Amino acid sequence: MPGSTPVRRSSLRQQIADALRDEVLTGRLAAGRHFTVKEIADLYGVSATPVREALVDLAAQGLLDVEHHRGFQVRQFTHDDYRGLVEARTLVSEGIFRRLAAHGPLLLPDEGMASVRRRAEAAASAARAGALDVLIGCDLRFWRELAVLTANTHVCEFLDRLRVQSWVFAVPLLRREPDLAGVCWTEHVALADAIRDGDTQGARRIVDAYNEHSLSLMRRLVERHGDGR
Repeated sequence: MPGSTPVRRSSLRQQIADALRDEVLTGRLAAGRHFTVKEIADLYGVSATPVREALVDLAAQGLLDVEHHRGFQVRQFTHDDYRGLVEARTLVSEGIFRRLAAHGPLLLPDEGMASVRRRAEAAASAARAGALDVLIGCDLRFWRELAVLTANTHVCEFLDRLRVQSWVFAVPLLRREPDLAGVCWTEHVALADAIRDGDTQGARRIVDAYNEHSLSLMRRLVERHGDGR
């Protein structure tokens, strides 16, 4: 069960949602796991109301399934789901790049771009070292900051949801690998630099290669380990 992440008394709904989301993302709360509102409330020593609200929030993000009269279950993503997530990601990216081609690149301010590059360096370093838990957090923050380029909060939220769900599928498979050093995508810095330089075509090629790398890696891991469930 989860519980390693401390929960403060302020903003309990968000705190509980964040703690459980981290447990799902890292695979510590495994796909298919069933639990009730009461179990989580007892675990964290809080009332049922903020727990129920947090679980409903996570269900709305596609991470939990609501089971009638039984509580909640961590959603089990299949390899087909993963391919669909990457396809959705690709379609949204294509729309973004078409808009950039038509209207010119929307560049981040210097301080924003410096932050993106720091995230890129941290994510790439974690990927090269095979530090999966560190990589997940750095990678998600990197893409969230880059998504500001869309100037559309709905697109930002949708892309973040797709990436989170992609990681939920990928993590159990990746954890079965004896050595993850250099296995995951490492070109975060190259993408950050292309965005900084206003090189829309270069950024597009890097993102296309990233999506292809993701599909190829998961295909190999599924063949080696099964579908991750």
